[in-house]
Amino acid sequence: MSALPSKLTIGEVASRSGVRTSALRYYEERRLITSERTTGGQRRYSRETLRRVAVIRAAQVLGLTLDEIRDALSELPRGRTPNEHDWERLSQTWRGTLDGRIAELEALRDRLSGCIGCGCLSLERCTLFNPGDRAGSSGTGAQYLFRRSSPA
Repeated sequence: MSALPSKLTIGEVASRSGVRTSALRYYEERRLITSERTTGGQRRYSRETLRRVAVIRAAQVLGLTLDEIRDALSELPRGRTPNEHDWERLSQTWRGTLDGRIAELEALRDRLSGCIGCGCLSLERCTLFNPGDRAGSSGTGAQYLFRRSSPA
């Protein structure tokens, strides 16, 4: 039986991870993963890159941005691939972020029937929530949409 190659091509990483080669190049550009270059300029990835890509994809499914993911991964010693302990720590950190987003979505859901945020689609009710276009003095867009309390 032959030994596994120590480095993987971008095509091999894409095939094994289920992530397109263009996404892998983008992850590398955003400093989420790294590769070495052959003398011909081809990318070669360590096998650990597969786990790192899996963590990136899992975090994206949770709704985290690539910047948030990069910041979390940068805390690992020398860019190490996350192990089980690292994943536990990362997931606890991300839990707070997700809890905040869930709270924002619940508040949005609870206000949805009362106000569209004044941008405005509820013209009949706008005189109640936004007399004299008060929201217009706060700037463009849906001014009430991102506030926790109801407009009054």
